[in-house]
Amino acid sequence: MACNMRTDLLISQICPTSGHVSVKRRIGNASVVRAVVVDHNTLFKDIIGSTRSLIMRRPTLPKPQLVEETDHERKGCKGKFGRFGGNFVPETLISCLSDLEAEFNLVLHDAQFQAELATALRDYVGRETPLYFAERLTNHYKKNNNGEGPDIYLKREDLNHGGAHKINNAIAQAMIAKRLGRKSVVAATGAGQHGVATAAACAKLSLQCTIFMGTKDMEKQSSNLVLMKLLGAEVKSVDGNFKDATSEAFREWVGNLESSYYLTGTVVGPHPCPSMVREFQSVIGKETRRQAMEKWGGKPDVLVACVGSGSNALGLFHEFIKEKDVRLIGVEAGGFGLESDKHSATLAKGDVGVYHGTMSYLLQDEEGQIIRPHSVGVGLEYPAVGPELSFLKDTGRAEYYSVTDKEALDACQLLCRLEGIIPSLEASHALAFLNKLCPTLPTGTKVVVNCSGRGDKDAEMILNHKYYPMEKQFPASQNL
Repeated sequence: MACNMRTDLLISQICPTSGHVSVKRRIGNASVVRAVVVDHNTLFKDIIGSTRSLIMRRPTLPKPQLVEETDHERKGCKGKFGRFGGNFVPETLISCLSDLEAEFNLVLHDAQFQAELATALRDYVGRETPLYFAERLTNHYKKNNNGEGPDIYLKREDLNHGGAHKINNAIAQAMIAKRLGRKSVVAATGAGQHGVATAAACAKLSLQCTIFMGTKDMEKQSSNLVLMKLLGAEVKSVDGNFKDATSEAFREWVGNLESSYYLTGTVVGPHPCPSMVREFQSVIGKETRRQAMEKWGGKPDVLVACVGSGSNALGLFHEFIKEKDVRLIGVEAGGFGLESDKHSATLAKGDVGVYHGTMSYLLQDEEGQIIRPHSVGVGLEYPAVGPELSFLKDTGRAEYYSVTDKEALDACQLLCRLEGIIPSLEASHALAFLNKLCPTLPTGTKVVVNCSGRGDKDAEMILNHKYYPMEKQFPASQNL
């Protein structure tokens, strides 16, 4: 995101000299107005997270009925998916976001930009990625179900340059930043996959790159930290995890609006950010449709993807949202269990509120304060989820489930031993749900799982995790 605006004017409008500002936010059918004291030493805290002014629990509301697809993105309502989405930002940022939206709409119909992007996706990113028939994994589940069960295919996003789906969006947005004349890019990362993708895209396009990353995530994902630095990015540590890094990246961008671009990798944030990321990730589903037709002459029956904030899930789902005979299954991080306070299952346990500029489901306490998420898959540790996925939950178009840390670790090891593929722990959550899903499906059902990233970054964590004695769990000689 980028725009021309005097920073001192923005600060004066957000933090007036009186020290008070009235904030009004509508959650569901409830309207709340509060006077909030703004601490000038924690600039923009009220704008980007964890204060009562922007994060409020909704009253109990009847579940909306399934709506027609024409209502999916409400006409005339920018960035709104039913009651979700929108722009919960200072008025002075609206013009900046409007400029970004205008540029985004322009490049969607710009033949030269689209041709350059297609070339970059093919020659730099390495698309298209295979739709791989996981024969041994398929046979494993059939063997455990009296020979019955679906055919399992993996959409191999782990084979992209950088090792994840994140580069699909990063290269496109970096091209927009370059087109806008920006010299530097700011981003936040959790597992490091978006950080690596952004650093790579910036290196290719000669853009300065600053990545914010939580100290806890740096410890867990040290290999990606090294890669970001090798690619020329400046990596700044933030006490905490991804949500804290996102807040700091936003502050950095707001302090230098004239020359920097905020490159978001998630389908959250104020409009047009969720729509942009979804659009650039939708190549996953488009390829899946074409490849499925080539392989078996039809559509997938079931699509499965892990859900943190939701970029890889929407990238796979969006192409098939209108086709209600295709099941859309999102798998959240259940951590130590949904009844514990150690999970990232926002759609299962969250309530509607506003966070980082958009309305969606959030993990929050009775006072509206953010509950710190947990997952063994660092990239899933975010307390909110995209507004479009929130809408798909309320309308019933998508199904959401959760798996525990242990189930994800088991699934990761299973795929390693059966197919010789090392998935990320994030993608392993989607793979883990197959254990529950496969016994419910008839033979011949076509299931596509989004293998959204590779697990090199997680290898040490998997080997050292307390759930393993690996050789006792999966002996190398065992015929699984």
